[in-house]
Order: sequence, then structure tokens, then C-alpha cells
Amino acid sequence: MSSRVLDLFRSARRPGGGLLRHARQLGRRKDGATVVEFALVIFPFLAILFAIVEIALVFFAGQVLETATADSARRIMTGEVQTAGMTQAEFKNDVCSRLLALFNCQSGVHIDVKNYTNFSGASVAPPVDADGELDTSGFGFSPGVQGNIVVVRVAYEWPIFVRDFGFNLATLPNGKRLLMATAAFRNEPYKN
Repeated sequence: MSSRVLDLFRSARRPGGGLLRHARQLGRRKDGATVVEFALVIFPFLAILFAIVEIALVFFAGQVLETATADSARRIMTGEVQTAGMTQAEFKNDVCSRLLALFNCQSGVHIDVKNYTNFSGASVAPPVDADGELDTSGFGFSPGVQGNIVVVRVAYEWPIFVRDFGFNLATLPNGKRLLMATAAFRNEPYKN
């Protein structure tokens, strides 16, 4: 043992206030303050760090979804999907092939393709019901023909992990965030 520890031990055994003096010395010591300050600061720091990472991940995933939707919608606009006779499942596979491993494509990605005669009749509203839940019951697949206005909407329920620190990115009642990508365009003339 070190000499300091032995001195403290000996002084504590002496009658006449060795223990009291030791308690006073302990109260004046500052060498444990760093550990206490670190313990007070680490939890808010980690909460903020994880929130920043989650925000960045949500924005990155939203951009990936936008890019995949725009690239796949371009195939409808040029008539490639119509002339190939693609089904909704095949079009979904095309969108999913452009998404990164961040997405659970088979169960999480919902695709709606509708055609309209003019832009004013096109619906681009998020597919959310009165309770705030994602409602995909009206989703369909109708890429239209030359000259039609087409709206492609891709929805995904993104899981949110950081939500117990007064910070919550969730927009749906189930604790997930609705990521939505939309492309509205007029089909180009193409050969049948």
C-alpha cells in the first residue's frame, strides 16, 4: 500500500477525531470531480449524438427514395414500362432495385401509379387516413398512355429509434416516419 493510504488508516484508528479529520479531508478533495462531471454530461451528449445520426440517416434515406422514384418514373414517362407490359409487381421490383439495403422493400415500400387527363385533377397528397395511419387501400398501377398526366407516389414507413429524450421524428402513430417520394409528369410520345 502507498504511504498516504497507510497514514490515513493509522490516523483513522487514533482516538480523538482521526475519523472526523479524514471525513473533512475527503470533503475537500477534487480528484473525483471529473468522473462525476463526465457522468452528468455523457447521457445528454450521447442522446444528442444519436439524434444527429438519426436525422442524417432519415434525410439520406429520403433522398435515396426520391432518386429511385424519379429514375423509375422516367421509365413510365418514356413509355418503356407500357411497351414492356410491366405489372405493378415488376415496377415495384424496378424501384426496389434502385434502393439501397436501408429499405425493407418487400413489405415496406408501397407504390401508387395513376394517370390523369390534366394536372389540376392529379392527387399528390400523402396517403394518410383520419387517424394518421398510412392508408394504401387506394393504391393502384395505371401508367397511362402517351400524353397522359401520371403521378407516381412511393411511400415507406421508416423506423425511428431515438424518441425518448424529448426528440421524436415519428410522424405516424405507430412510431415510424412516413417517407414519401412523388413524381408528376406528362407521358412523352413513344412507339407502341
